[in-house]
Amino acid sequence: MSDTNTNAVTIYTTTFCAFCATEKQWLDKLGVKYVAKNIEEDDAAKDELLEKLGGNFQGVPVTDIAGEMILGFNRPALQSALEKNRLVTA
Repeated sequence: MSDTNTNAVTIYTTTFCAFCATEKQWLDKLGVKYVAKNIEEDDAAKDELLEKLGGNFQGVPVTDIAGEMILGFNRPALQSALEKNRLVTA
């Protein structure tokens, strides 16, 4: 049986994004494992994000939770997606 939670959460960030840092701290507090990708320093991560968004980039953070793209540090949307995918308990 594979671990479906592995790499279920990816956060696309930039170096000086305060909301990105806040979101990562919040996820750490919840005990959610995630992969953070800095689109300023990693061209492949930037290309990957643009592909997921259909080229419609509006800012960071952007969080991919099991394929659901959430723009900004939208805590209610993030919480809902995490619960729906059983990555946290309600």
